[in-house]
Amino acid sequence: MTLIIGLTGGIGSGKSAATALFEELGAAIVDTDVIAHALTAPGGGAIAPIRAAFGDEVIDARGALDRAAMRRKVFADADAKARLEGILHPMIRAEADRGCAAPGDAPYVVLVVPLLAESGGYRKRARRIVVVDCPEEVQVARVMSRSGLTAEEARAIMAAQTSRQARLAIADDIIDNGGDLSALRPQVEALHRRYLEMAAVS
Repeated sequence: MTLIIGLTGGIGSGKSAATALFEELGAAIVDTDVIAHALTAPGGGAIAPIRAAFGDEVIDARGALDRAAMRRKVFADADAKARLEGILHPMIRAEADRGCAAPGDAPYVVLVVPLLAESGGYRKRARRIVVVDCPEEVQVARVMSRSGLTAEEARAIMAAQTSRQARLAIADDIIDNGGDLSALRPQVEALHRRYLEMAAVS
């Protein structure tokens, strides 16, 4: 049975950098954000049901989901948010299940779920959960630098996510990514060795 490692972390924590290192070391990566983007790209499987539910105003000229228009709609309307999630979440879960079931030659799968702490279903799939963690001030600085947002906007996004404490509470393994990127690699390599041992006996 394939070993599945759940990976999560708040915005700006460095999930993508840690994920890239796991992939470089030979793990199969199943990333729910990547799946969601594919489903809402031009020709993606979610476009037709989203258009049917919300109309052409949330589809851009390329035929992709207009994220800004959709954000405005769901921000103002909890029912619209629930409808969108009702379309997307089952599709994302189905794709994630397919990816986890077919890891190819990889010794284990890293299932990347930004909202892992909020999602019991994904948590149950994972044998271990690794949380990429850093101080909140570092998150704010990274989000501001990457996205050009103000500190207030960055903190608002963080406030809408599960708290740092709640994420750490579900962690089996923690990657400290509060410092230099060079400190990330040895931590990922150490976990990779542990996961290889677990995969060998699973």
